[in-house]
Amino acid sequence: MESISVFDMLKIGVGPSSSHTLGPWRAAGRWIDHCKRHGYFDDITEISVDLYGSLSLTGRGHATDVAVQLGLCGFDPVTFPIENIETEIESIKNNHILKLNSELDIPFVAKENITFNRKFLEFHPNGITFRCLLKNGTKRHMTYYSIGGGFVVQKERKRAKKKLKNFGNFPYQTETGIDVIKYCNEEGFPISEMVLQNELSLRTETEINEGLKAIWDVMLDSMYVGCHTVGTLPGGLNVRRRAYATHKTLMPDESKYNNATEWVEAIRNTEVKFRQILKWVSCFALAVNEVNASLGRVVTAPTNGSAGVIPAVLMYYMVIENHDANFEDVRRFLLVSSEIGSLFKKGATISAAMGGCQAEIGVSSAMAAGALTELMGGSPEQCLIAAEIAMEHHLGLTCDPIGGLVQIPCIERNAMGALKAINACELALDADPSQTKVPIDKVIATMWQTAKDMANKYKETSEGGLAVQVNMSDC
Repeated sequence: MESISVFDMLKIGVGPSSSHTLGPWRAAGRWIDHCKRHGYFDDITEISVDLYGSLSLTGRGHATDVAVQLGLCGFDPVTFPIENIETEIESIKNNHILKLNSELDIPFVAKENITFNRKFLEFHPNGITFRCLLKNGTKRHMTYYSIGGGFVVQKERKRAKKKLKNFGNFPYQTETGIDVIKYCNEEGFPISEMVLQNELSLRTETEINEGLKAIWDVMLDSMYVGCHTVGTLPGGLNVRRRAYATHKTLMPDESKYNNATEWVEAIRNTEVKFRQILKWVSCFALAVNEVNASLGRVVTAPTNGSAGVIPAVLMYYMVIENHDANFEDVRRFLLVSSEIGSLFKKGATISAAMGGCQAEIGVSSAMAAGALTELMGGSPEQCLIAAEIAMEHHLGLTCDPIGGLVQIPCIERNAMGALKAINACELALDADPSQTKVPIDKVIATMWQTAKDMANKYKETSEGGLAVQVNMSDC
């Protein structure tokens, strides 16, 4: 039984895509570790990279080539200063040298050493192969797959046994919604407590709190930065940032705060009629994904393309529903959302290249809906009802980004996913679990079947839908 940590589902990284940016970045680091473990890192004289399938078709729009180069340089996507990305890439371009793991100078020209292959590898649509030539003329290669949410695997799953052993101590190992309800009912737990007990088998409570605090800090910062940044997003679509203008209509006087923490308090003192609530939630979601689209730092939740839903809904709770909300509420929200996300990863997919946008926005909306329901006093059963409702109304959602960029329709979809999550929560709070017609496990199975039935052109290839109906020249 696969066990997934909250820190697997929610990861700090760099935009614009968890599967096309963060995954390849991490894969490059994984390959370097492999070369070092097998003792031939110091003998490398040439390197090349092959991107396959979806990584190739929308790779340029997702900055996959940029991520690969940064990963090969040995930089950490969690800590690398995003303001230095352009400088590093320009240095490689101008000098034709890539310093592998910041140690070895290797001749490198991105246009020649990174190949975009339209071919799909059998194991997963997001394949990436690293190749190298050694001093003695020997050639080595290794293939990885970016399976969504920043998760990277090999076909052989060489690390699977080790991971299963590490997570084998989970006291509450879940595969389905039925498992979650069973444990919660037996122990009298809310879902957040069950997840916390699992995490405590891996790390101390202090470590958990520090990790979740770091995640929330990035979420809050991405909302704050997005709401206070003007301009046009990179990539050629000429998409103007919208969060700033919306924020300006909601809070014209920016003198009331000096940082993100004071900003939260200032929002709590604003007018909150229905229209304002809609605008605030949309503004939060748009802000995060505008930051994501500009290679900013966000939290993969469960993917970068859907990174705005969970922060927007959590912020809604903190500034609209509960002005006394604190870190304990944040912790519970993140714990619950991660558990719901893990159910979808185990039973279906969180990769748009496998399942379309239902696997990204749909899953993030379900995660946020279930988490909000617990904070609003809902039972574990009602949390899963909320998650089911949110996903049910995203079934069949395609992934068809114009120009392969995580901008249109991706950014707006985060606002819609956040609003649907809040609506799903309210419906679930009024629901009688004994009268549920569609349990979460059935909607997960339906989502997976829908994913398998969906044509490949609607799975993050930019070969169908809006991506072909709207041309770059139209923008």
